[in-house]
Amino acid sequence: MEKHTQVKSRTKMISPVFHTQTKNEDEKHLSKEMIKTVRRTGILKLCGKHLATVPEKLFTIYDQVDENVVNLDFNRQDKEEELWWNVKPLIHLDLSSNVLTAIPSKIGIFQDLTVVNLQDNSLTILPAELMTLTKLTKLLLSHNKINTLPNDIDKLIELRVLNISHNMLQQLPGSLVDLVMLEKLDLSNNLIESLPSGIGYLVRITDLIASNNKIKTLPPDIVNLRSLMKLDLNNNNIKELPESLGELRKLQLLYAQHNDIGKIPDFTGCECLLEVYFGNNFIKEIPVDFHENLLQLKILDLRDNQIEVIPPEIAKMVHLTQLDFTNNELAEVPAALGLLPHLQSLKLEGNKLKQIRGDIIHTGTQRILQHLRERLKEEDVSLVIDITGAPSDVCVFPDRYKMKNGNILNLTMRNLSEVPENVFNEACEARVAVVDLCKNKLSTVPEGLQKLSDYLTELNLSFNHLKAVPDFMAKFTKLKFLDLSNNSLSDLPDSLSDMVSLRELVLFNNRFIKIPQCIYGMAGIEILMLNDNKLDEIDIEQLLRLTRITTLNLTNNNINFVPPQLGNMTHIKSLELKGNSFRQPRYAILEQGTESILSYLRDKIPR
Repeated sequence: MEKHTQVKSRTKMISPVFHTQTKNEDEKHLSKEMIKTVRRTGILKLCGKHLATVPEKLFTIYDQVDENVVNLDFNRQDKEEELWWNVKPLIHLDLSSNVLTAIPSKIGIFQDLTVVNLQDNSLTILPAELMTLTKLTKLLLSHNKINTLPNDIDKLIELRVLNISHNMLQQLPGSLVDLVMLEKLDLSNNLIESLPSGIGYLVRITDLIASNNKIKTLPPDIVNLRSLMKLDLNNNNIKELPESLGELRKLQLLYAQHNDIGKIPDFTGCECLLEVYFGNNFIKEIPVDFHENLLQLKILDLRDNQIEVIPPEIAKMVHLTQLDFTNNELAEVPAALGLLPHLQSLKLEGNKLKQIRGDIIHTGTQRILQHLRERLKEEDVSLVIDITGAPSDVCVFPDRYKMKNGNILNLTMRNLSEVPENVFNEACEARVAVVDLCKNKLSTVPEGLQKLSDYLTELNLSFNHLKAVPDFMAKFTKLKFLDLSNNSLSDLPDSLSDMVSLRELVLFNNRFIKIPQCIYGMAGIEILMLNDNKLDEIDIEQLLRLTRITTLNLTNNNINFVPPQLGNMTHIKSLELKGNSFRQPRYAILEQGTESILSYLRDKIPR
């Protein structure tokens, strides 16, 4: 099976009318006004100027500054920024997006440089003098043709960010591991076969991106990267991950798609993991104790593997929002998955399932979960209680100390019809940012939530009995995620358009006939879930106002016409329209995915 995509060499596309600039033309880009700005700010940006050479004037811009001469003529009206004592040394140099093939050795004269951006050029080597810039904190070299890094790169003792992605590197110098101040390292899209031994010395790294290379094994000391929060190993030849991966206790994001991994490692200790991607590997089983180590996990991608069984205990991962088992060897799905309170996406296509019909799978996640809940049997009761943490007769509310520890107020599945005022007082003292009240019996939104308006970033009120949303929710201007799914809502107050920080709005399984007007005023919306409602039309003129939206789910509504102008919303990366009454686009087009749908609609726009 072909698991990898070859890294293609990047070639600049040159327009027939484009010509390589002469040195004189390059020099003109560094005007007198720009030189004055550089002296005043210490920042020079010459990006996207089609430069074939670095202007020679760059190296003389400070020659007219004589720091030994003090002008004592107070009647002279000098411009403040031109006085020598206000001149700033060059600290930021941006030469990105040009056609440079070399950087002059004179760059070494700018010893105060902290940022150098040489991305998107045609560089093959780096001048030795670049390594003398010991104050550099950020060096950006991506999208060039560099095939080797200098052995003395360790001289850049203050370097925090190094991006050498999209080049032609086959190996890394051993001295790289001596950049002990490094926080972000991007090595993606090269030809690297191994990471240097000793990489564990880079204890400050938070982001390590090594995707799209030819890496086969990882050095054992990679687990010493105790500050690591993001590890991207996509599209390599890795067969196994270190058994002691659990030592990466701050790890939040793990990308390991398109490799040759056959076994899920022991994640004991990775309590901060939020997203794990293992798609397109050779994994055959999920450890029974997998759930014990990843209780905070929100996204688990195991698509395109060889998994035959899903342990029922995986339903103990109550924070899961996305679960992908597409194209595996599953014959059954545990009914306990139907109890996951926050699950918004469960993908099971491409399996040989016996107990779930294909039409149910195609209908979407909510129908699958409903089907699974209907299959719960009496012998599952003990497991259900264990998974859900079913409440006793007396509900014990968390105190502010517990809430402060996790910055969350979690009251899921407590059969609550109201929340006492003192709970929100305690939550306010703990400055709680996340409130989860899903799967209760709330008929109104608790007024006590107003106390958290200065802190709240996530709010989940799904699976309640809400028929209306109060105006006071407009005060939640810091809210980024709002889930009101599985209620009885038919409209939202216009004032909610004031929720300027909102990025994700989940409204599926309600009673909306129209998309609420307030949504069109939420300019920051990126994800909008309106599936399983009663929508009968798409107001395209209003919808076009949402210029940041990337995910739009309108499945299972009553929409009988899809306006072709929807195809112009090319920023949408996921568009779901199945389960409506329109005839066009046809189901075959919908099956081909978002790009095909948008392209089809654009072709239908009247010319």
